[in-house]
Amino acid sequence: MGSGDRVNVFPSRMILTVMKVKLKGAQKGHSLLKKKSDALTLKFRATLKKIIENKTVMGDVMKAVYFSLAEAAYAAGDISQTVIQNADKAQNKVKFTKDNVAGVQLTTFTMHTEGSDVYQLTGLGKGGQTVSRCKETAQKAIKLLVELASLQTTFITLDEAIKITNRRVNGIEYVIIPRYENTIAYIVEELDEREREEFYRLKKVQDKKKVIREKQKAFMEEYKRKEEASAGAAAASDDAPRNLLETEHDPDIMF
Repeated sequence: MGSGDRVNVFPSRMILTVMKVKLKGAQKGHSLLKKKSDALTLKFRATLKKIIENKTVMGDVMKAVYFSLAEAAYAAGDISQTVIQNADKAQNKVKFTKDNVAGVQLTTFTMHTEGSDVYQLTGLGKGGQTVSRCKETAQKAIKLLVELASLQTTFITLDEAIKITNRRVNGIEYVIIPRYENTIAYIVEELDEREREEFYRLKKVQDKKKVIREKQKAFMEEYKRKEEASAGAAAASDDAPRNLLETEHDPDIMF
């Protein structure tokens, strides 16, 4: 990160406290999103494993379905018209539920059967056992298809959620946190520089005051010396005899 990659703020103690709080929040958010990404990745891998297993089984199941259908057609003849006539409403229905994984809503499909079996008399004339076996095999295939559809939907949802979460984790880790750290470092540097300038200014002021005090002290000493000299000279002049020839100006006397 460059030195310019920071928040444009005025350096102060209050802003430094605010940026530290924001940095702590970003680090906490990064930790939570990282845990969410790990949980979603774990679920994603488990779902992928189930999809591979179901697709492997699906090939054998569909093969068994087509084989049993051929057996039913050979034993009972063409039963397609009978199936179409009895199919007034669906017996196998699919319901979906929502499963919450680390804040991500995953759709799960489940198959259930409603009502009585309308095809229980199919193949009564001939090939009944073969038709029943074909029906059970098809029922198993449909259940497996619903489960596979549920897993595929979960797989796509988890894939998108993991991509979004990882983008957020990377954004916080490589953009937001370094930006806050650079801003805090900039504010600390500016505050230290300001303290150094203030210390230098106070030192210069103290040096200036010291010079002024020394000048005042020297002036007072010189003044005292002059006063003492003038006082000594005045005392010496009072002790000496007066010269009457000197013209002195006496002060006027007011009555």
